[in-house]
Parts: sequence; structure tokens; C-alpha cells
Amino acid sequence: VQLQASGGGLVQAGGSLRLSCAAPGRTTRYAAWFRQAPGEDRGFVAAINWNSGSTYYADSVKGRFTIARDKAKNTLFLQIDSLRPEDTAVYYCAAGPSVILSNIESQTAYPYWGQGTQVTVSS
Repeated sequence: VQLQASGGGLVQAGGSLRLSCAAPGRTTRYAAWFRQAPGEDRGFVAAINWNSGSTYYADSVKGRFTIARDKAKNTLFLQIDSLRPEDTAVYYCAAGPSVILSNIESQTAYPYWGQGTQVTVSS
């Protein structure tokens, strides 16, 4: 299953972006966003329990990023506010039917991935 991420772009520091991702839907237990900055490993950003809507965030993005989903449209979102140059990265959406809470930050827990969308923040 190939997810489809969109919404990236070039934005000035302090601006906002909303990323979207077409998700598998009812077979999803958790969906998440990861990001990979230039020269760095891909890392966890946020996750959401598809059924309950419970959300989880990396400490570095708490208060600025909001993960959400539209169950009716099988769509995952990431609202990014107060963007900083260090948020520049390729953002990936991921989903999986068998993810459990204890491993939501692990990339290997998610079998389904999007192709990535570039977010560039200028200072």
C-alpha cells in the first residue's frame, strides 16, 4: 500500500503549513509522520491512534505541530505552525494495522509509507 503525501513547500520562518496524506483507512491502527533533515536519519514526529484520535508527539515539536485524521476521508494531516529553519526536512507519512503504543516511534512498526513531501523553511 503506497500512501500519498502532499502539502509541502517553501515557507518563511514563523509561517504555517498543513501536510496531508491519503491513508489506508479502516485497516489502520496508528498513523504517523516522520521527517528526515539533510544529513540526518529519519526521525519520529507525531502519531495518532486512528480509532480513538489519541495523539503523541516528539518533544521537539510539541506545541507547534498538530496531527489529526479524517476517518471518513481516510486522510491524515499534520498542521505545522511557527515554522523554524530547523524544521526543514522531507516529511513522510506512515501507517500500519498492527502498530502498538509501545513502538509508535519506531519506523519498522509501519509497513505503509508515503513518498515524502519537502518542507523548506527560510530564515
